[in-house]
Amino acid sequence: MKYEEKTVSRKPIYHGGIIDVELQEVELPNGKRSKRDIVLHPGASVILPIAENGEVYMVRQFRKPIDKVLLELPAGKLDAGEDPAVCAARELKEETGLKAASLKHIISLHSTPGFSNEVLHLYAATGLVEGESCADEDEFISSERYTVQKLLDMVLNHEITDAKTIIGILLADKIVKGELKI
Repeated sequence: MKYEEKTVSRKPIYHGGIIDVELQEVELPNGKRSKRDIVLHPGASVILPIAENGEVYMVRQFRKPIDKVLLELPAGKLDAGEDPAVCAARELKEETGLKAASLKHIISLHSTPGFSNEVLHLYAATGLVEGESCADEDEFISSERYTVQKLLDMVLNHEITDAKTIIGILLADKIVKGELKI
């Protein structure tokens, strides 16, 4: 069976600092036409900072779209043409003050492929050295450390709801148990 949709036209709807939005008309596999609202995003890097004792550094920050304070893995948007590993190192330093001796790409994932082209590149950071964070002027973030078991409990208790963070915590569990080598 053919699944692909051919883009017939694109209409810019919004151009912002983080995302752009397009209305696309597509031709479906059966020849009919439909419309798609598409959020265009440059992608981001997500960092899974694992301390020598197996604890994971997390960041706490307010997220306006859901009007809640969330506990998340450090992450940040790619600058135009930026290598995801460079972004990961930058965001780790900005949000936590940490520098990593090793940054290893684990996976890349599509955050919300039903309406966005965003790709998240997840890196494990080890050999961590603490320093001063330098968050952007419009970021209010604190860094905290947790055991993987505590984080898993927080996921199952609905205290952590961010998808990229949940994926990272599940990977951290495998890393700390030695089931995933980094």
